[in-house]
Amino acid sequence: MQTKIAVLGAGAVGCYYGGMLARAGNPVTLVGRPVHIEPILREGLMLETASFRGHLAVHAAVDPCVIQGAQLVLCCVKSADTEAAARQMAPYLDRSSLVLSLQNGVDNARRLQALLPCPVATAAVYVAAEMAGPGHVLHHGRGELIIGREPGGERIAVVFRAAGIAVEISDNVEGALWGKLTVNCAYNALSAITRLPYGRLVAGTGMEDAMRGVVAECLAVAQAEDVTVPGITWEFVRAIADAIPAQYSSTAQDLARGKRSEIEHLNGYVAQRGRALGVPVAANALLFAIVRQLEQREGTAGA
Repeated sequence: MQTKIAVLGAGAVGCYYGGMLARAGNPVTLVGRPVHIEPILREGLMLETASFRGHLAVHAAVDPCVIQGAQLVLCCVKSADTEAAARQMAPYLDRSSLVLSLQNGVDNARRLQALLPCPVATAAVYVAAEMAGPGHVLHHGRGELIIGREPGGERIAVVFRAAGIAVEISDNVEGALWGKLTVNCAYNALSAITRLPYGRLVAGTGMEDAMRGVVAECLAVAQAEDVTVPGITWEFVRAIADAIPAQYSSTAQDLARGKRSEIEHLNGYVAQRGRALGVPVAANALLFAIVRQLEQREGTAGA
């Protein structure tokens, strides 16, 4: 059975999942910036994975009004844009709609729910992808989701699994989100600062020790928040580099393109919560400060 799907935020994550869902026969509408929407309107979305390369027929628009009537809306905007996205979506949603947050960070679903009339579900997203060009999403690996059981988790899982996307339903999605946050905090800032992909990053002198410290701080803050983070050990985090050695972090990609990053909602969030809870967070605070300084130097911190 087809599901009418809209994707708000036609970047790498939104285009990858939107493309996979479109390949499975669902009517998909992508909402994003003209640089990507215009080539998609002309030629379709170019999806490139290890097993598929081709253009997919999807609807695309710049105006979010096109999400009206969508049964499922994937929110894939940057964490700094969450409230703005909610205000854009709200006029076109009703109680029968369902929104799924596919975003970095741990509090986006709550921020969306405060402004929307329909249920908001959340997922921890594990995918390596990038926009290789206008309207062209390149998938490097992974793609699985961990989704909360409520609201609508089971319904969402059926749709994604039918598109070949692995989905785990969890009663502890908060822990899964903190696990993803921990991975992001370990890799994102350091990949951006060094301008290195994960495989070369972890091979650098002293890098593993530095990353261990970041991971330990994240888990300590999660514990202070009374959140259980299952399965996140240093060995798990280190293995990410072996799984996707050519991947540059989203923060590295943002800085390379002169865009504002999500560092405030990654290492910055851990640093802020750690200070509030009395947990030492020097490593995360330092990484946040360095990336923010790099953004300010390039004039993107407030962009």
